Amino acid sequence: MGIVDVVSEFCSMPRTRRHLKKRKQFQTVEMKVRIDCEGCERKIKKALEDMKGVSSVEVTAKQNKVTVTGYVDAAKVMRRVAYKTGKRVEPWPYVPYDTVAHPYAPGAYDKKAPAGYVRNVVADPSAAPLARASSTEVRYTAAFSDENPNACSVM
Repeated sequence: MGIVDVVSEFCSMPRTRRHLKKRKQFQTVEMKVRIDCEGCERKIKKALEDMKGVSSVEVTAKQNKVTVTGYVDAAKVMRRVAYKTGKRVEPWPYVPYDTVAHPYAPGAYDKKAPAGYVRNVVADPSAAPLARASSTEVRYTAAFSDENPNACSVM
């Protein structure tokens, strides 16, 4: 290794810490924010549209849901909405009805959830034990299941 190689390697190294930062991943951030009127909707959009890295902002007032896509950090987006609007912000706690094994179990079913959604029991460990069926429940449901060839066909 010659002197030219050492000098060129030294010159190509980043000089500041800023160059060593990892780039943010493109992601979708979903959050639950109480939206009472069109003014609240505009306030949320305005707070997020001028934020660096945001590609799009979608506000669904009927579901109290805000979806942000872009090269952003989820925690920073939620802090910004809380700071600019003065509203309580939390990560979107619901998943589509089809993704939960037992959607009407006490831990998963939520009356406040939008239509077609239930509480995300997979991500919420406190509600997960309630949403699992016991062995006797599994036995009874399997006895009347369409997938079981030996099932009882009472109709």
